[in-house]
Amino acid sequence: MGKKVAVVTGSRRGIGLGIARALAKEGYQTVLSAVSPAETAQALLKELESEKLDVCYIPCDISKREDRERLLDTAIAQYGRLDVLVNNAGVAPAERLDLLETTEESFERLMRVNCEGTFFMAQAAANRMIALQKKNLPDYHPRLVNIASISSYTSSVNRGEYCVSKAGISMVTTLFADRLAEYGIPVFEVRPGIIMTDMTAGVSEKYQKLIDGGLTPIKRFGQPEDVADCVKAAVSGLLDFATGTVLNADGGFHIRRL
Repeated sequence: MGKKVAVVTGSRRGIGLGIARALAKEGYQTVLSAVSPAETAQALLKELESEKLDVCYIPCDISKREDRERLLDTAIAQYGRLDVLVNNAGVAPAERLDLLETTEESFERLMRVNCEGTFFMAQAAANRMIALQKKNLPDYHPRLVNIASISSYTSSVNRGEYCVSKAGISMVTTLFADRLAEYGIPVFEVRPGIIMTDMTAGVSEKYQKLIDGGLTPIKRFGQPEDVADCVKAAVSGLLDFATGTVLNADGGFHIRRL
């Protein structure tokens, strides 16, 4: 019951899995979560457990209130605490369309999952963390981390709804960092850049040419571990006075250069 607990949404693969694995290696009891049913995660859990990592899996669609509450309540009931929430779950457009052709259905889906889901997951976790603070748990210093994107501030006119949803996550971070400061709960944001995952595999050649051409000062693809390192820094306790800080896991993409 005393081991610190981290919940990572969208963690069956890619960036989320990299974050979950890293936190488990740091000694957290780590709860993986995604929309897939529990039986589909069994092979992954066995793999992580073979690495001597304490993990479990709880299905959750972050766009659904009942799923969000079940995820958090199950984790707390099982382990007695909630030290870290990493809001990583999100979706991309089913089809990349020009800004002048973007559909209302796609826009609403991305906003519902990426922005609304992140907002209310943060809200649900924050309220539970505040309640847990009253229980005098040992070494209890809860923290929230939202995973946004360089798309929070970078225009991609063939997936504008994605950019808007990620920009919304950035404001979610600011708002919760402000509101939760009185409770001593810091909130951070990590903005991944071009990260090598199965989601970018289909356009890896395009991105590699851009990277080789100098798009990023560090001329390589990012890896999930690069994002995970920023999350580890955010929850380490060393940045608590810097609540609201954005950590750019982007190879220097955010640097304005001439």
